[in-house]
Amino acid sequence: MARLPSGARQDIFETVDSTSLEAKRRADAGEEGPRWFIALKQTAGYGRQGRAWSQATGDFSGTLLFKPGCATDQLGQISFIAALSVASALDEVIAPEKITFKWPNDVLIDGAKAAGILLEHLGPADISKDGAPLLAVGIGVNIVSAPADVPYPTARLVDHADNAPSPQDLAARIDHHFWAYLKDWETNGFANIRRLWLTRARGIGAEIRVRLPNEELSGVFEGLDESGALILQSGAEKRIISAGDVYF
Repeated sequence: MARLPSGARQDIFETVDSTSLEAKRRADAGEEGPRWFIALKQTAGYGRQGRAWSQATGDFSGTLLFKPGCATDQLGQISFIAALSVASALDEVIAPEKITFKWPNDVLIDGAKAAGILLEHLGPADISKDGAPLLAVGIGVNIVSAPADVPYPTARLVDHADNAPSPQDLAARIDHHFWAYLKDWETNGFANIRRLWLTRARGIGAEIRVRLPNEELSGVFEGLDESGALILQSGAEKRIISAGDVYF
């Protein structure tokens, strides 16, 4: 087992079913992190709402298990910290102006999805010894492959970087930025994280569609509220949306 410069431990698997499932298993066994689980190949990777996440050998799939020092209702804000961390890591290898965000948890390259983020607040059986919540932050980045069997455009890093990083190298880069942004958030609150995310948000001020479990809305994407929820001006009504799928 290796340690990253931040001190976080790191396990790298040639093959595993899912890094997020591995994080859950370790939490059940008493692990509290911070600890990264990195897979060079996943056989049962998944994203939001249990959707399959396709990964080729050479892509990045990793899950960080750790104990955030915050209230449970603030855990969702860590998704924005993770997005900023991925973007800052990609800034080091491709032109920063190529990178934007799609609410709530996608990182785009030239408007096509290159990375996804999945936050899972582990349940009561998995809470830490002191009763604080544990969080699994799953991150997938297309380094060498761009899945075609999905209903949106995708991108891969090798088409934009002269020297695309390996999964292990990208893990170290993301980890470095994650703790820096987390410290800012813990010290100063969500305002600066929100501001930084919005500077790279795609679709601000434009018409978008938001698909919810029981309806689909159209309107103007006005920004994020103080919790990170999407603000949609839909006709004469302002809607605050905490979860949904955005389409441009």
